[in-house]
Amino acid sequence: MPKWIARKWDTADILDQSGRTALVTGANSGLGLRTAQVLADKGAHVLLACRSPERGQRALDSVLATGGKAELVRLDLADLSSVREAAARVRDRTGDALDVLVNNAGVMAVPLGRTADGFELQFGTNHLGHAALTWLLMPALRTRPGARVVTVSSLLHQIGRVDLADPNYEVRRYSAWGAYGQSKLANLLFARELARRTRTAGVDVTSVAAHPGATATELSANMARARRNPLLGLGTRISDLFSQSVEVGALPQLYAATSPDVEPGGYYGPDGFRETRGHPAPAKSTAASRDQLAASRLWDLTAELTGVAPNPS
Repeated sequence: MPKWIARKWDTADILDQSGRTALVTGANSGLGLRTAQVLADKGAHVLLACRSPERGQRALDSVLATGGKAELVRLDLADLSSVREAAARVRDRTGDALDVLVNNAGVMAVPLGRTADGFELQFGTNHLGHAALTWLLMPALRTRPGARVVTVSSLLHQIGRVDLADPNYEVRRYSAWGAYGQSKLANLLFARELARRTRTAGVDVTSVAAHPGATATELSANMARARRNPLLGLGTRISDLFSQSVEVGALPQLYAATSPDVEPGGYYGPDGFRETRGHPAPAKSTAASRDQLAASRLWDLTAELTGVAPNPS
């Protein structure tokens, strides 16, 4: 019986992670750093995948200071050459043995921008970069029994619509929130399609998704800075007062990464009011996020755009 039925699941329920290796993207702050800290505290060897070497080093120092086993991996999800280099380094360092991949990093509601490869910044970073990384790391995940891929989505996948004809806003009018919703819906579609394809191929890798509800992280502050709007920054700080802490917000993705009770293709979030706060439980999602045809088409489009061969094919 899943533990949330009997009691509130928290980090005390995480089994010993000794002997396991985990990679967490966006581990320099917020949910990613908290996830890395907890996994390391439970005995895992954690690879902190960060874009900024300076911020990544500070995060690494904080994990090592508590006795955790961790190392830093340079990763810029907005640059596919960096994604390829990071995947190659991870496979080399781990000897092709990776137990957990947490696709956590992201950008939110920023002005129209482009990745190094010309993709819309949010779709390119949040979805394309993570999808490419996952496929490139599948050889390392497939060697480990019960390996797991956790993809972090958002409540705002509910406002998303994946436009397969114009995912990078080259024709349609750009909407910062619409683009964010599209990227988070794409995350959920990808996680479920990966679960379907691993199951069909008989691959022992579990793909699940999670969302943090309303959690006070640096995403909102980064959004306000990117849009250079002081009033938006003030609104963000006020909103953060009503958000839950990172310690609680990270629980759904930690549950997804470690619990023996997760279901392949499952989606987990907070159990409180409208899934904005609380402890891990199965989350609701839109009909669009369960559209298998759309997921399959997005899978194929992602391979075409990134030039990375899907795994499993």
